[in-house]
Amino acid sequence: MSASTLDIKNYMEERRALIESALPQALQPVCRGAEQLFAAMEYSLMAGGKRLRPLLFLAALESIAAQDESIRAEDYLPFACGIEMIHTYSLIHDDLPAMDDDDLRRGRPSCHKAFDEATAILAGDGLLTHSFAVMLSTPAAAERLLPAIRLVAEKAGIYGMVSGQVIDVAAEGQPLTLQQLQYIHSCKTGALLQAAVVAGGWLAGADAAMRDALMSYAGSFGLAFQIIDDILDIVADEQTLGKPIGSDAANNKTTYVTLLGLDGARAAAAAALADAQAALQPLGTRGELLAALADACLGAQLAACR
Repeated sequence: MSASTLDIKNYMEERRALIESALPQALQPVCRGAEQLFAAMEYSLMAGGKRLRPLLFLAALESIAAQDESIRAEDYLPFACGIEMIHTYSLIHDDLPAMDDDDLRRGRPSCHKAFDEATAILAGDGLLTHSFAVMLSTPAAAERLLPAIRLVAEKAGIYGMVSGQVIDVAAEGQPLTLQQLQYIHSCKTGALLQAAVVAGGWLAGADAAMRDALMSYAGSFGLAFQIIDDILDIVADEQTLGKPIGSDAANNKTTYVTLLGLDGARAAAAAALADAQAALQPLGTRGELLAALADACLGAQLAACR
């Protein structure tokens, strides 16, 4: 699937609308006696945001499927919703006092502030656990669905995002090298992005070479995303960012800005974006949608960092 700049904006709006309409259904029906738990889960899940991970999942799915009319984005929304539920759980837990201790998320009180810490912990637990039931409801052949779900479990769990978070917490107040920082964020941020992209390709029938290209693309995408996030923590305002600015400095964290300076971080983000684009070359025209998505999501943000 190819996409011009105008097309990609329309594509993103249409797919985000599909995702937004599907997410509330993923939490139905409400479990009797656990209404506050479900309210907290819905509060965080429906707080908006870019919906980047399910968007990347659908883009990879449709890119690899190409002209295969049997693969429709609408049929794969359960998987997309499951990925977003995992991402949301991670944000709820990240904001807790024992972690990043942030009072705001997406411009409104964090889950533990809107409810309480115990409810927030359980809301995260609930979203994570339920996400796999939701993904398993995707109407896809088992030989594609099960490897895709296993990949998500590995990348979101102890071999990916969770390990990255543990190392990140332990590293607070400690000087890090660039290599150490990249490793932390390849797990904490990049792993779930890779899972979203490669799972989409897997469900569309991507072969091993295609999956390798998608993995490389998503890894570079995640690196650029994290560097830009570090820059925005310095140059953006709280209203634009939707959370407190300067939280990295307040927590005495090593970032790409502290290691490279603002100009160096901008250059590193631009290089990572270029690497993401280059990784798609083996896909030919099937990589055009993902390339346009990277430009729309990262290029625009990088320009805003000037």
